[in-house]
Amino acid sequence: MSNIITNGRDHLESALNDTLDQGDKVFVPYVMAGDGGLDQLIPRLKFLSESGATAIELGIPFSDPVADGPTIQEAGIRALEEDVTLKSVIDLLKQERHQINVPIIFMTYINPIFKYGIDYFVQDAKEAGVDGLIIPDLPYEQQSLISDQLAKANIALIQLVSLTSSTERIQQLAQASQGFTYAITVNGITGARSQFAIELKEHFEQLKNASNVPVLAGFGISTPEHVKQMSNIADGVIVGSKIINLLQQKDLNSIKRLIESTKLK
Repeated sequence: MSNIITNGRDHLESALNDTLDQGDKVFVPYVMAGDGGLDQLIPRLKFLSESGATAIELGIPFSDPVADGPTIQEAGIRALEEDVTLKSVIDLLKQERHQINVPIIFMTYINPIFKYGIDYFVQDAKEAGVDGLIIPDLPYEQQSLISDQLAKANIALIQLVSLTSSTERIQQLAQASQGFTYAITVNGITGARSQFAIELKEHFEQLKNASNVPVLAGFGISTPEHVKQMSNIADGVIVGSKIINLLQQKDLNSIKRLIESTKLK
């Protein structure tokens, strides 16, 4: 077993800041753990890391993924059919995390964490080198269920902010977010989109003013043009459904082009 010790939240925040300091924008690809079989996970993480991803968001398959669109839901179903669980992903990372140089962020729901046991989950996540956590169905008001344990383990708890959030809510979430603030660019679930709301620029200005950490745009981003468009108003992007589709198609060059579109020319 690897004895890797990562710096968790500090690792994540320094990786994002280093990227921004050199004039690039942040690129965080999303992959579903176990899509295509768990044996594919480490090679995919290595490929994304070596292709220039700043950090990687790693989805945990779940039977009721309320925030996910069809592409990510289908990837989750494929992983569940391979009997992939939160524990099997953590156990694999405990063995192989040393191969991945960039921060890893888990995206999971609160039910699998409850089932695992909150204290056990946080301890195991730390040992597996998890740097951040996104829990889309855990309301801000209930985050004390896990926030103290995460703070002790130095794992960032990342907040999602929607377009429909009130000014007060935006301030609350942006100031609480650790690692980065996850700004949702569309109303609804994840999935590729052809255009974005015109009022996004003002929304991102408000978010960046309120946030102590970088603000990343996510949901619906699927082309290099989208990446460049969002990079003009945000500190970087998170791309999920398109990455999953391209991995399915084995189109690795298109993934590299997406990542390269955030780099200083």
